[in-house]
Amino acid sequence: MTTTPISLQDLRRRLYAKAKAEPSWRFWGLYVHVCKEETLREAYSLAKQNGGAAGIDGLTFEAIEASGLDGFLEQIRGELATRQYRPMRNRRKEIPKEGGKVRVLGIPTIRDRVVQGALRLILEPIFEANFQDGSYGYRPGKTAHAAIDRVDAAITGSRTRVIDLDLKSYFDNVRHHILLEKVAKRIQDAHVMHLVKLILTANGKKGVPQGGVISPLLSNIYLTDVDLMLEKAKEVTRSGKYANVEYARYADDLVVLVNPNAPRSGLLELVDMRLREELGKLQVEVNEEKSRIVDLEAGDSFSFLGYDFRRVRGHSGKWRAHRTPRMKKRTALLREITGIFRRHRSQPIQRVIAEINPKIRGWVNYFAYGNSSRCLSYIRDWTEKKVRRHLARNSKRTGFGWKRWSKQWLYQYLGLFRQYRVTHRRPRQTALPVRWAT
Repeated sequence: MTTTPISLQDLRRRLYAKAKAEPSWRFWGLYVHVCKEETLREAYSLAKQNGGAAGIDGLTFEAIEASGLDGFLEQIRGELATRQYRPMRNRRKEIPKEGGKVRVLGIPTIRDRVVQGALRLILEPIFEANFQDGSYGYRPGKTAHAAIDRVDAAITGSRTRVIDLDLKSYFDNVRHHILLEKVAKRIQDAHVMHLVKLILTANGKKGVPQGGVISPLLSNIYLTDVDLMLEKAKEVTRSGKYANVEYARYADDLVVLVNPNAPRSGLLELVDMRLREELGKLQVEVNEEKSRIVDLEAGDSFSFLGYDFRRVRGHSGKWRAHRTPRMKKRTALLREITGIFRRHRSQPIQRVIAEINPKIRGWVNYFAYGNSSRCLSYIRDWTEKKVRRHLARNSKRTGFGWKRWSKQWLYQYLGLFRQYRVTHRRPRQTALPVRWAT
C-alpha cells in the first residue's frame, strides 16, 4: 500500500480487511474521509512527489506554496464539503509514437489532482481486495518486471501457445455507465459516486484520460471481470497442481499462454472465444491487425511490456524463455539521444552528457534484465562514439580520437553513464515507465 500518515494507513488497512473478508459488502460513509484535511494533504504530497506540468489553469506547485498551501487545501475541502466542487478540463498533451501516431495525455490541474488523489486513497484498498494476481498495472507492490517473470515462468512451463491481444484505444473508449456500475457494486455512497461521475464526464462522454491520478485504478476496475474469467479458466482446466492456462495483464497490455498438450482439446480456441466475449460485454474493441495467436514451438515470438519473447533451448538442453528489448525501443532511445547531440552541436560535452545520462539511465534500469547484454553493449558503444565525434568536431579534428581520449577519461572525468550490467534478479520498481513499455 501507499505510505500515508498513521491514521490514514489504519483506515486503509481496515477498508482492505473488510473488503477482503466480505466480497459483497458495499461501503458507505466514505465521502467524509475524502474531504478530510489529512487525506487532501497526503494527496497533495503525492501529487508533488510525482511532479508533472501545470494543468489548464497554469497553476504550479511553487505558486500554490508561495500563496499558502493551507489556504489552497482549505478551499478544496470547502468546495467538496458543500458539494460545489467541479473539475476543470484536462490540458491535452500529445506524445509522439512510432508510425507518426500520437498518444494524448490529459493533464489535470493540481487542484483536480489533489481531489483525484484523495478519492484514490480511499477507494484503492477496497478494490485492491477484488483485483486478481495476474493484474500488475499501476498497483501497489506490483511491477512490470513481476509480470515479465510470470510470462517467463509460463513459457518455461511449456505454455507455448500465446493469445497476444491488442485492445484498440482502450483508455479512450471506456464506457462511463459500465464503469460506474462496477464501482457501485462496492460503493453505496451517493456523494462518492457523484464525485467519480464528475471526474469521468469532465473530459467527454467516454474514456478515462491517460495522465489522471485516478485513471489507473478505474481502468483496472473496468477489466476486473476479464481477469476473473481468466482465473476461472486456470482453475477449471488445471491438471493437478499444473495450470494449463496462464495470463498476465498490465493495464491494457494482455497476454494469455496456453499449454498445447492440455487434456482438454480445443483449449486455446475456447479461451480465446471466452476472452473476446468478456471484452465484448465491456464494449472493448480488439485491434485485429495487431492481435494474433503465437506458436512458440514453431519459432514465433511476441512482445510484452517492451520485450520480445521467444522460446530457446538452454545449455542444459531444457527449453526456456528468451527475452530481449524490442528493436523499436532501442531505436527510439538512440533517436532521442541523436536529437540531443544535434541541438547541442556547439555546446560543451559536459552539458550534452548531463542531458543524455538520465535518459540512458532510465532506459537501462528498465531493460538491464534478462537477455539484454548484446543490446546494452550496442547502446554503450554507440553512445561512446557519439561523444567522441562531438569532441572531435568541437576541436576541429576528424575520427573518433581513440588514442587522444581514453575510455577511463570519458567515463570517470566526463561522467558518461556506464552501468550497463545485466541483472537476472528482478529490479526494485514501483511503476512502469510507460514510454518504454507501450
